[in-house]
Amino acid sequence: MNRLKPHLALLLCNVVWAMDYPFYNYVLPRYIHPMALVSASLVATALLSLVPLLWQKAEKVSRADGRKLIGAGLLIGVLRKVFIMYGLSMTSPIDGSIIDTIVPLLVLMLSVALGMDRFTKLKVAGLVLGMSGAVAVVLAGASSAHAHSHLWGNVMIFLCACVTSFYMVWFKRLIAKYRITTVLRWTYCAAAVMALPIGIGPIVHTDFAAIASHALFPALFVLVVPTYLPNLMLNYALKTVPATVSSIYTYLQPVLAIAVSIGMGLDKLHADTVIFALVIFAGVGLVLRSYAVKPKYPAGLKSPS
Repeated sequence: MNRLKPHLALLLCNVVWAMDYPFYNYVLPRYIHPMALVSASLVATALLSLVPLLWQKAEKVSRADGRKLIGAGLLIGVLRKVFIMYGLSMTSPIDGSIIDTIVPLLVLMLSVALGMDRFTKLKVAGLVLGMSGAVAVVLAGASSAHAHSHLWGNVMIFLCACVTSFYMVWFKRLIAKYRITTVLRWTYCAAAVMALPIGIGPIVHTDFAAIASHALFPALFVLVVPTYLPNLMLNYALKTVPATVSSIYTYLQPVLAIAVSIGMGLDKLHADTVIFALVIFAGVGLVLRSYAVKPKYPAGLKSPS
């Protein structure tokens, strides 16, 4: 049972992240302004991050590391939230979930650029294949045949994946240095303080009666669930499960997002989108295969929400 728990945690957090896409798309911007949801969700996450202090003594963080964690809050808390919420307010949840699967490829590119990894023929082939599929999905947003997609929304989701990848590579050692509850507390409290002054106006002008009548469950879900709890489960799992194994669970996200989006009537599945997704999956598969061949070059391949 103990060996099964990390895999159940990975399964659950990927199911939660998959549901983000259609639910974000449902409430944005029809019921909630994107910046209002950015700020409100960060405040909710910051409050949740304080709960472990009820039974856990606060961990001491050096001044230098504190500044870095505040920077991490700006990156993964504010910028990532802004990109994903504005992106999904303009484009298809199916496109968004597929574009986000290129994170492992972006992590590889950054790791090589920073001297933490190196290219091999297999990695280059996977990178070219995967990025070609991702660019095709992004550009499909400009096609009139994709009525639910939008080019600039797809670009926003792509930028969200870039921010996630940069965070994973740049802050990996810092995150490993402290308890995950400490990292989340510093990161999201700082992010909430930065975002709230910008989002307070849109929050005040939100039509809460309309939300209560037509979108209560999706609004509560995206406000509370997607960020703090899945990240706790992911980091619990990564204590025993290799990152390369955890990345396999990422491919549940577009499959589930597609099923939920079509079921909610938010999107339609196009044949070219399926082809582009398979190209991305094949590219990432080649990169993962390269680590199986040369295991001395491990990489962290899974993203947060």
